[in-house]
Amino acid sequence: MASEPSGRPSWDEYFMDITALVAGRATCLRRRVGAVLVREQRIVATGYNGAPVGVRHCLEVGCLRAQMGIPSGERHELCRGLHAEQNAIIQAALYGVSIEGAILYCTTMPCIICTKMLINSRIQEIVYREGYPDQLAADMLAEAGIPIRRLPPAGETRGGVDRSAPPSRAEDRT
Repeated sequence: MASEPSGRPSWDEYFMDITALVAGRATCLRRRVGAVLVREQRIVATGYNGAPVGVRHCLEVGCLRAQMGIPSGERHELCRGLHAEQNAIIQAALYGVSIEGAILYCTTMPCIICTKMLINSRIQEIVYREGYPDQLAADMLAEAGIPIRRLPPAGETRGGVDRSAPPSRAEDRT
């Protein structure tokens, strides 16, 4: 989505820019991810990837996944951290805020574990910036009827086409 004629960012750009700021708090050594849950153009919860409260961060003890040689996108359970989307859902729950009907803005396309949580949370749409190699997540979101859109960085195009429009094929979603 393009900026408004006034030079103000569109709502999509505004919330996506905030996800990058939230990602700055991440403690993962491999990937910094930020998530923002929005209802009626208001932020209701944010999350970034990192270890649970009271547990040492990977910044302090190293990356378990790297130590075990686990590639990105595999064996999610073998990690000290929670994903940004999981932390956003948990924050909303802790403070009694419904996220039903919310839009998730995320720096990265959600993995299959987060996707299942988002589907059951009744998220209405997912807007992300970077792809993630998880075709099952894209397929399940399509089956659940939850639209996903890639919002590229300002000015980025592929093949002369503005890619901020919704993808037309599942392979464009990841």
